[in-house]
Amino acid sequence: MTNNGRWWKTFIVSVMSKKESRPRRRFHAHETARVDSLDHRLLATFGQRVVAFAVDLLISTLLFSPVEYLWQRYLEHKEKIVIALDFHEWRSLVVIVLYFGICTYLWNGKTLGKWIARIRVVSLVHERVSLWQAMERSLGYGASALEAGFGFLQFFINRNRQCVHDRIAETIVVDERAA
Repeated sequence: MTNNGRWWKTFIVSVMSKKESRPRRRFHAHETARVDSLDHRLLATFGQRVVAFAVDLLISTLLFSPVEYLWQRYLEHKEKIVIALDFHEWRSLVVIVLYFGICTYLWNGKTLGKWIARIRVVSLVHERVSLWQAMERSLGYGASALEAGFGFLQFFINRNRQCVHDRIAETIVVDERAA
């Protein structure tokens, strides 16, 4: 401990004054061309989005029921089986996240509910919704549901009608009927 314990100041000064061998990176607005290509697309209405979400929630519940039955019957060995879509139960969350995420990815922004409502999730940064974006968006539904669903109500505040989960995943939802 020389220099009265101030060795760290010497270290920081030496690191900050060190010349880099490579040129420094600069910020590049990578989404500009993609965002420009989406300009003036007709956005989905709140009603279309509610219908799509309700249909998808019903479908994910139907998918969850046999999974939950088999889990309780054969892994937990329960005689009395109660199946309830409980958002505090990890198995129901896994089924919901996988349903929304995988369908959105495989069908390029559509789920069965979105197909019925004639809407599509569109990426602001890629031509296609990536698997990462689809999973981020499906996990983001939890963030939208926080604080009494205020994340969903931000649809009415945001200029591009984005809810919290849309902004997390960098997506918008467009009306396919107008395309």
